[in-house]
Amino acid sequence: MMKISVRRARVQVRMRNKTEGSVLQGTVEATCLGLETRLELESDEPTHRIRALLRNAESGCFTLQALLRPVTVERSAFLNGSPLHDD
Repeated sequence: MMKISVRRARVQVRMRNKTEGSVLQGTVEATCLGLETRLELESDEPTHRIRALLRNAESGCFTLQALLRPVTVERSAFLNGSPLHDD
């Protein structure tokens, strides 16, 4: 642990999305256009320590890293215990 004192933290996350097509026609397509984050901290710690804290937090976040460096996603579906395959 870094033992850094933060009195207050506030984060805003904004995700921009777009959907096209039709659910009823089976042509729906969702797209993420981007993510924006804004982090506000209150602390008496030196700026370089807060920067180090943020670097460690972002580098250690599995979700952020999966978005920044896309990974293979393996998907499977089952219906009543049997594999459900695309026709």
